[in-house]
Amino acid sequence: MRKIWIAILILAVLGAGYCVYRVYEGSRLDNNPALAHGNGRLEATEVSIATKLGGRIEEITVDEGDYVVKGQLLARSQTNVLSAILATSKAKLHQAKAAKLSKEATVNQKQSIFDGAEKTYKRQSELWKNKATSQQNFENAETEYNSAQAALLLAKADLEGAIANIEAAEAEIAVVQANLDDSNLLAPIDGRIQYRIAEPGEVLSPGGRVLNLVDLTDVYMNFFLPEQLVGKIKIGAEVRIVLDALPDFPIPARVSFVSDIAQFTPKTVETKVERQKLMFRVKAKIDPSLLKKYVDIVKTGVPGVAWIKIDPNAPWPQKLELKSL
Repeated sequence: MRKIWIAILILAVLGAGYCVYRVYEGSRLDNNPALAHGNGRLEATEVSIATKLGGRIEEITVDEGDYVVKGQLLARSQTNVLSAILATSKAKLHQAKAAKLSKEATVNQKQSIFDGAEKTYKRQSELWKNKATSQQNFENAETEYNSAQAALLLAKADLEGAIANIEAAEAEIAVVQANLDDSNLLAPIDGRIQYRIAEPGEVLSPGGRVLNLVDLTDVYMNFFLPEQLVGKIKIGAEVRIVLDALPDFPIPARVSFVSDIAQFTPKTVETKVERQKLMFRVKAKIDPSLLKKYVDIVKTGVPGVAWIKIDPNAPWPQKLELKSL
């Protein structure tokens, strides 16, 4: 029994010592003049997957939490109406092509008649100049020539109309096909499905949101620094993000944005005094290549602290040195 109490006492002493050490280490970081820090949560760029056209959602192929890749089918809208319109448009195209063939045949026929009339007219003109034919023959040839020319021009105009009808039918098919393609909602980027906003069977208006997708290669933390420190921060400065869930594994990041407008700090800062200061928002972005390496365990919304070096030449404290997971 005595041994058990001694063991418990030793564990208590070790635990207390560890707590004291953590407090001491935290105090050393807080008082390090080369460092500044701010609280925040991991955030990521979000993409809304929405319908282009109004209609009924027929199928959603993914669930919340699924990791998807660019181009993957996520959802489909009903396409029976569009399919019917496409069939009608294809029938119009077929009719337009048949009409074009008929018009081409007519043009060829009128061209042949015109060529004959032209030759007769030219011959009669020469004969008329030489007084070798009657005026009646010349005028008849001239009339036939003018009529054949007008008929040829009309036939060519009809052919151009048939060609225009084909182009219009093809354009109509292209529009319908584009709408059919847009009825399949594809992932625009690699990412994780965060929310299913709609369900199969729901009728959505144009632009209706179906899914919310998170880009896990664009993860960052917004935090706030007081005005006396933010002026020393440069874009690209090194940052170490320490998450509450992984306190012993600092995550490397770099400053990607510093606000040029001061604002009051959100209530997530540590003390009431800090909440009374005007602060500037700083954004620290995690390296996308690192995120891709650990994409299976990347989570957003996790709280933590972002540490940044005010003095770029100062070494990182041991607690903030990088370690492998």
